[in-house]
Amino acid sequence: MDMVDTTKDMGKGMLSIFKKYDRVKISGYMQPQFQTIQTKGAKSYAGGDFAPNVNNRFSMRRGRLRIDYVHFSDTKKPSVQFVFQFDGSERGFFTRDFWGRILENNTKLFSFTAGLFARPFGYELNLGSGDRESPERGRMSQSLMKVERDLGAMISFEPRGKTNWLRYVKLDAGVFNGPGLNATADYDSYKDFISRASLKPVPVQKNLLLSAGLSYFNGGLIQADKYLYTLDKSGHFTPDSSQANIGRKLPRKYYGADAQLKWKHGNDGATEIRGEYWWGTQTASAASNETPAAIFTTDPYYTRKFNGAFFYLLHSFDTHNQLGVKYDWLDPNTGLSGTGINTAANAHPADIRYNTIGVGYIHYFDDNLKLVAWYDVVKNENSALEGYTTDIKDNVLTLRLQFRF
Repeated sequence: MDMVDTTKDMGKGMLSIFKKYDRVKISGYMQPQFQTIQTKGAKSYAGGDFAPNVNNRFSMRRGRLRIDYVHFSDTKKPSVQFVFQFDGSERGFFTRDFWGRILENNTKLFSFTAGLFARPFGYELNLGSGDRESPERGRMSQSLMKVERDLGAMISFEPRGKTNWLRYVKLDAGVFNGPGLNATADYDSYKDFISRASLKPVPVQKNLLLSAGLSYFNGGLIQADKYLYTLDKSGHFTPDSSQANIGRKLPRKYYGADAQLKWKHGNDGATEIRGEYWWGTQTASAASNETPAAIFTTDPYYTRKFNGAFFYLLHSFDTHNQLGVKYDWLDPNTGLSGTGINTAANAHPADIRYNTIGVGYIHYFDDNLKLVAWYDVVKNENSALEGYTTDIKDNVLTLRLQFRF
């Protein structure tokens, strides 16, 4: 601003440029990390599978750069927001957010968002990777909604500038392609409807905050192969091979409920409990319960009932030191368990339940630097399938630095 002399034409021109571009915000973070796992070549949800001869690695888990622009109307109210964010690492460069939002300023109640952005489902799914205490989201998030984002449009009810109870309420409802960033384009005409009703942190007592949410997902994918396997009452997957199956919509229906309770105490200390539970129906392949990235042309489809949860216990001693414990599970097939998961039942490793307990220490040097030391204990249920009769050795230690600006 020392260069801006408004008594001269050049200074006036620079001032107009400054006023124009002060609505632009550039931010980002990078997460270099070191990991070690119990077994070489182990499959992992802690940042991806390890290479066949590798049980430790350095990696750049995320390298994000985000550009925000907000346009103000003649009445000095924000009317349009634009966001572009990409992720760069040794694996390449990928778009993570690319969306625009229109803010309605008459009643200050509504907004409309379109583009590539996070699905409005659940709490953990929408907690940014730079703010989350655990290194990764839970197994269920990564399986059902890999990379969290999708192309679509959403309308939101979020009162702005209110002083009554409405300031604590937010409602989102949107329509999305379905495959998300798993695929480079949509592979069928079926769309996913996703909605979330949330209560923002509200003080229920002095220094005690409560927030909560309910989520609903109604979607599906096209059946391109005539074979569909569903679980019968005897605990066996039985095929339906009717030619009429081809082209119909196979279900993906999820329900979610979450709550967060935070108690502020001491010298900038806080204790927080978070709980989140999902359940519903997932259609995927025989070998995987992940949402498909492409249409199956030769592989059969499997429809399974699932449930899972995420639980956090976080304790901050002050603004710099925090301990965390996280427990999450995913049961991709609630109709089978233990030795009932066998080849005679046409079952696969995708039907096995996993439980993960993570413990960690987070040190915040300041707003720009964070250290995370986190250990995940991963347990799969014992089944009758070869290679899964006992627990797989896949516990993983993550040591991460996060630089942020």
